Amino acid sequence: MVNWDHWLVIWRVEFWGREWNFVDIVTFISLLFLHFISLFAPFYFTWTAFWLAIALYFVSGVGVTLSFHRNLSHRSFKLPRWLEYFFAYCGVLSLQRSPLDWVSVHRSHHQFTDTVKDPHSPVRGFWFSHIGWTLDYRGRNGNYEPRLKNVGDLKRQPYYIFLHYTYPLHYAALGVLLYFWGGMPFLVWGMGVRTVLFLHATFGINSICHTWGQKVWETGDLSRNNWLIGLLAHGEGWHNNHHAFQHSARHGLEWWQIDVTWYVIRFLELVGLATEVKLPTEIQKKQRALTNNKMIHEEKQQLEMNHKVQNGKL
Repeated sequence: MVNWDHWLVIWRVEFWGREWNFVDIVTFISLLFLHFISLFAPFYFTWTAFWLAIALYFVSGVGVTLSFHRNLSHRSFKLPRWLEYFFAYCGVLSLQRSPLDWVSVHRSHHQFTDTVKDPHSPVRGFWFSHIGWTLDYRGRNGNYEPRLKNVGDLKRQPYYIFLHYTYPLHYAALGVLLYFWGGMPFLVWGMGVRTVLFLHATFGINSICHTWGQKVWETGDLSRNNWLIGLLAHGEGWHNNHHAFQHSARHGLEWWQIDVTWYVIRFLELVGLATEVKLPTEIQKKQRALTNNKMIHEEKQQLEMNHKVQNGKL
């Protein structure tokens, strides 16, 4: 049974219990508009528009997962500057803010994982970790880390400064281009459906992958591997693997863990464009496994001790 009182409290706190600034309002209106036009998808369906949305989902999505995340946030590999900038531009077309903002938030997430200082901490509830944090600009950029203080490496490059102040214009320009190219079907599917689906796939890493899934490695946080998010977010759903080996360019560590982003990186490595690709060594995996076994043993001992105390044996 749904606890409506609980959700009413969340609504009051997250929406009316704080001061909204201009960025919050624009973000809310943008998300509302994209979800609204996506509702018209059945009425504007064409196969051309559908495949266009699939292509843009891949291009803009990999821009986020390969560029914003694995390349810029964690420096898991190196690319020629022109190719690095190309993938970053693709990420801008996902409407997930500028590379500077994205990387700053993500680095703080790893610094303060699953604490109150985590920008999208699950300890503040599922709604907040999924989407509520995007509507709280002051909280996101004030409570956990001085804004953009942890992206000095990127701020030294004028290209990322340029994208930081202009990223909405590039997304809007794509929308105009698609509308004049294919009318409402291209706008609804290429901008609305495509953007909304990948936004929720990415948001799901913060919320679903810290709530439901398999915990293979003991990382001291709530990260989980979730196969569904792994498929929808180009391999990012193998989130527990990522928290165990944060600088790894590969998240799907098992052959059956589909990781589209890694396949692209591996291809770029084979043709000589991706260099210094970082992967966990077998020694690192064994050390992490030993840590797992030690913590499991300690937890088992603690449970046995608690059981004896409860039964008056100690």
